[in-house]
Amino acid sequence: MDLRWINQLPAEVPAEIDADRFPSLVALFENAVQRFADQPAYVNMGVKLTYRKLEEKSRIFAAYLQNDLGLKKGDRVALMMPNLLQYPIALFGVLRAGLVVVNVNPLYTPRELKHQLIDAEAKAIVVVSNFANTLQQVVDDTPVEHVIITGIGDLLGVPKRTLVNFVIKYIKRMVPKYSLPNAISMRKALRTARHRQYVKPEIAPTDLAFLQYTGGTTGVSKGAMLTHRNVVANVLQADATFSPLLDDGKEHVVTALPLYHIFALTVNCFLFLHKGSENLLITNPRDIPGFVAELRKFPCTAITGVNTLFNALVANEEFASLDFSGLKLTVGGGMAVQRAVAEKWQRITHSKLLEGYGLTEASPVVAACSHNMAEYNGSIGFPLPSTWIEIRDDDGNSLPQGEIGELFAKGPQVMKGYWNRPEETAKVIDKDGWLATGDIGYMDETGYFYIVDRKKDMILVSGFNVFPNEVEDVIALHGKVVEVAAVGIPNEASGEIVKVFVVAKDKSLTKDDIIAHCRQYLTGYKVPKLVEFRDELPKSNVGKILRRELRDEAKSA
Repeated sequence: MDLRWINQLPAEVPAEIDADRFPSLVALFENAVQRFADQPAYVNMGVKLTYRKLEEKSRIFAAYLQNDLGLKKGDRVALMMPNLLQYPIALFGVLRAGLVVVNVNPLYTPRELKHQLIDAEAKAIVVVSNFANTLQQVVDDTPVEHVIITGIGDLLGVPKRTLVNFVIKYIKRMVPKYSLPNAISMRKALRTARHRQYVKPEIAPTDLAFLQYTGGTTGVSKGAMLTHRNVVANVLQADATFSPLLDDGKEHVVTALPLYHIFALTVNCFLFLHKGSENLLITNPRDIPGFVAELRKFPCTAITGVNTLFNALVANEEFASLDFSGLKLTVGGGMAVQRAVAEKWQRITHSKLLEGYGLTEASPVVAACSHNMAEYNGSIGFPLPSTWIEIRDDDGNSLPQGEIGELFAKGPQVMKGYWNRPEETAKVIDKDGWLATGDIGYMDETGYFYIVDRKKDMILVSGFNVFPNEVEDVIALHGKVVEVAAVGIPNEASGEIVKVFVVAKDKSLTKDDIIAHCRQYLTGYKVPKLVEFRDELPKSNVGKILRRELRDEAKSA
């Protein structure tokens, strides 16, 4: 294997890390709490939660799950909420009880939510009231036995809590009516279990910490089994990569990416907790003026995001007037960072935008640009410590430097496999532990790795996976559709957008009909932005629709 990248690593970045330094994420959490007890851990809507309070509230929540709900080690608990103080309390409570976290996108439609809860065999769910109506529509058809509900303002204290919840429910009307008669509020759960005994379970490094849902070419969302060791290793790998820029207990971090997304989960939630940082949680990052107003009150030293977020910020006139004198680290992930955005970001903030690369199946970070890079170069940087990358051809043979092929990765962060899907696991992890990423790339003469294309048909919209089969299956339900193909095409704002090619049974079918139909079953970023009608679709000799031909044609156009 060509290891020339090792000679390019900064002197202070080790080639390897000790993946067994912490036996579990619980041990990593306890270490952080002990070191930084009275420092602020999370900030949201002007309210701060210290490491000590986070330990106390998550311990009470863990005791509630153990005692009042009777959940046993290994049971799955779904979390369905945006970035709120409730999220880290629930997250660490679930992990400390020895349970498995199943992160759920709050914007899921009932169909999407039902699939995930059934597939994960979730026994409980913590959901923000804004999305309780979605849960109500499917909960009786799932294994969920316990529902815990929280309002957006529930942890803000009086009178702010009352005011925020009133405005959200009655003024903005953001809480659709719902009926979940056996649900309990999170606030009541924390009160009820205040004096319950928490029993710390024995957690092995190989025990599951997360079922983090992702997909592939099949269009079926699958749970990547991430163990405690997987995530601990990735935290320590990221720490080794970026720590030359960071001081323990002194960083102020902005978290606009949702914590249910694997990138923010590992880097923002765990890495910066490990570093003793103060983490500002942005609940609605789509409100750019509101986001910028938060940044004005919170001069940050580190920020993570996706290309679309950075692009929206640099396009905001007020953003350029902020104080960036303390900004030391900007990391982009989840989707490719565009050169124009990276250069504009550096010009405004005087901070380099470092690109990282990863996938859910690798907890997620596989490679990242070095902290001492002079400027953006379009690469994904070098493999993280204790990570190996190899470029292979279609027959699995290793390719030399400069040759283009599929990127394979190996390291302690690679998942255990897909939940209850051994055949799917075997397709992506070989007998030696190498993970097939499905991305096409190469290594240049200096050891930098570059991504040039995607082998699999997955579409990446603003850092979120969209699976063509899922979109196609939904559209095929429409009575006027004969056949359909979905592809991703480049888009300056979101990286890619969904385009569908439709063969209609009835010529009266319109683009608006297709989009309105999709909105009933798919969350927003999965809904096609472009619809093209065809008399027929290109197919192989065996009748398989040739998505790649359609995608190449759409890109050329």
